[in-house]
This record gives sequence, structure tokens and C-alpha cells, in this order.
Amino acid sequence: MKTILIKGVQLKGTSADIYIEGKYIKQVAADLTLAADKVIDGSRKAVIPGLVNTHSHAPMTLLRGFADDMKLFPWLEQKIWPNEAKMTHEDVYWGAKLACLEMIKSGTTTFFDMYQKTEAIAEAVEEAGIRGILSAVCFDHFKPELAESGKQNIRKQFQKADKYGERIRLSLGPHAIYTVSGDMLQWIDRFSAEHNLLIQLHLAETESERENAVKQFGLTPVRYLHKLGVLSSRLLIAHALYVDDEEIPMLADHGVKVAHNPASNMKLASGDRFKFAEMKRAGITVGIGTDGCSSSNNLDMVEAMKLASLLGKVWRKDPEVLTADEMLYAATEAGASIAGLNAGRIEEGCLADLCLVDLHAPAFVPNFNFVSNLVYAANGSCIDTVICNGEVLMENRKVQGEDEILEEAGRIAFRLIKS
Repeated sequence: MKTILIKGVQLKGTSADIYIEGKYIKQVAADLTLAADKVIDGSRKAVIPGLVNTHSHAPMTLLRGFADDMKLFPWLEQKIWPNEAKMTHEDVYWGAKLACLEMIKSGTTTFFDMYQKTEAIAEAVEEAGIRGILSAVCFDHFKPELAESGKQNIRKQFQKADKYGERIRLSLGPHAIYTVSGDMLQWIDRFSAEHNLLIQLHLAETESERENAVKQFGLTPVRYLHKLGVLSSRLLIAHALYVDDEEIPMLADHGVKVAHNPASNMKLASGDRFKFAEMKRAGITVGIGTDGCSSSNNLDMVEAMKLASLLGKVWRKDPEVLTADEMLYAATEAGASIAGLNAGRIEEGCLADLCLVDLHAPAFVPNFNFVSNLVYAANGSCIDTVICNGEVLMENRKVQGEDEILEEAGRIAFRLIKS
């Protein structure tokens, strides 16, 4: 069994050695003298759990910077969806390869994704070495014939689920309540319960979505899902900006999880008042996500932690809420919990998903408080080494094959837009 020994790394302010055996952290202690296949010098570095991105659209890296400074629905309908419709298996594969590279370079070891051509994304994830909870986006646009086609596609996809490795898990991806009918959402919920699958859903992202839900269904988005009977512990909702104080207990009582996406919420001007603290007090598990690169422009979870904290402070006019420690927890242990992983902690018996942070950088001088520096001063470029499932994916900021990925993804992106 392959072993790794990390020597003299900073863990919660003290020097520690970490011994990894296979895919698990076997020992955490000072001055370990164990033999290992690979020894990593942890001096002038700190260790954190691998970051977990709870909402993304990985292949949208190909559309980074293509259609900026637009409102959500014109952006989707005029720019994003028409170009996504042209994407081939190869396009999605290279877009996902670029996303995986970017995530590794900034410390993400697990990501949740909703997109098309899931097999191409799974192929990229398998090669990259990180973990992906992947869902094929589903639309029926309230048309029964599209719903039946969607159901057939979902059944076919899950018949092939066994071919993926342990780092890849499939989930269900109904797009939103304005693109997926209530009947289809109920069918997906039943399929989810039968197969114990996570559901990823955009919900309550914009004020207009909330207003239109009241007009179309007579209920706000969360109340609509409650009426449909599809709120459950298998449901992960992204955004949830327009959720009122009566709806938060509904989510909590059913164990619904939430992904907060501060960068895209601000850039698309969807809203700023995400009720992170209120949801957490109610017992809701809240993770942090980046959303896709065409709405947030990067997949940097270190940056996302800062944005989540500062955004939550400013609209409340309260500098004491959403602390750096809370943000690191949301980006690691909370995200791992949503993924159902024994990870997000540097402890014996946990999965060996971890990152070494370079302390020899301006953002960490002086280092009065490492977590504060990480969240408020640093960005993803501080990540030096990434280990996922006991495998070294990046060391000294080098990822195998990164130059080819950058070149090919750039070429495909320009070809896609010109076609």
C-alpha cells in the first residue's frame, strides 16, 4: 500500500507530521519516524483539508470572459445556452480538464457539478485525480414529451454508473423550477429516494424568479417545493438568496443542504442578502460554491471564502458575523458532509484529501492568525501541494500535463465561439 509522510507541517499552530497510508490519514503526531514511499517537506507550510466546491458548471471555463456584465436571463438565453448547445463531447471534456486543473491549482479536491455530457466530465475528473459529484442537467420546459425523454436519459445514465471509479459519484440535476415541471421534480425525487442519490437544483436565485413563482404556482420557490413534497436531505439547492424567515425552518426540518455562491450572486447582481448565519443557526448545512466560470470567472475557493464572509458582513453592517473560521469550515467540513465524505478534517481515519499552504508568501507575513490570513489576505495561488485520495496531484505548484491542458482548452474555446 502506497504511503506518504509529510514532515514538520503547521497544523493549528503547531508542528506535526502526517502519515498517509493508501487513501487515508493513518497518523498525525509530532516527530514520526515511519518509513514512507514518499516524504514531503512541510517546513514553512501549513496544512488544511481539501476544499469542497458545492456548486459549479465545470466546462463553462470555455466561456470565461465571453459574455460579462449582463443580466442573468439575457446572459443565459442569448449567450450561454446557444453556445452550450453547440458543445461536443470533446469540448466538454477539455472544458472540464481546464476546470479540474484550475481547482487543483487553488486547493479544491471535491466539486459538485451540473452540466451536459456527464461522461466527458467524468473522463476528465478520472484523469485529474480529484473527486466529482456530477449531475446531468435536466430540463423539460413543462412539456410532457421532454419529460419522458429526460426520464429515459436519467435511467440510461444510471445504468452506467458502475463504470466510474470511486472518486466519481452521479447525482440528479433538475435545472430550476422555471425550467422543470412539478411532475418531473416529483419523479426525480422518487428516483433519488429509490437510488439514494443527491439532487442538485438552482433555487430562489433572483427576485424575478421568486415573483414569477408566486404568479405561476401561487407560492414562493421553497413553499412550492414543500407543496410538491420534494424537500429532503437528498436535496442540495444552489443560491437560495430569496428565502424568508418562515422558509428557513422548512429547509432545516427536511435536512435540505444549501450552496452559497457569493461571486456569481454579486457579478450577476442577483442579490446580496444570503442568510448564511440564519440558516446555520437553524441547523442547515451550508457549503460554499464558485458557480461556473462564465458567471464568477474563476473556480478559486480561497477567494470564495473571502467573498462569502465580506458579503455577509456588509449587508448586515456587522463585522462579527461570518468569521474566517466559519468560512473555512463551510469550505471544507461542511462541504465534505454534503458530499457524504469522511473528509474535511486533518484527523486519523479521514480520507487523505488535503492541501499544503505556502507560508513563505506576503499574505502570511506576519502570521498572527493563519486562518484569517488564508481567508482575508490570500487567494488560491498560496496552495503549494494538493493530495486527494492519498495521491499527490500537485507539488511545488506543478500539475502534470498542465501546459497541454491550457493550450488545448484555449484553442477549443475560440473554435467554439467562432462556429
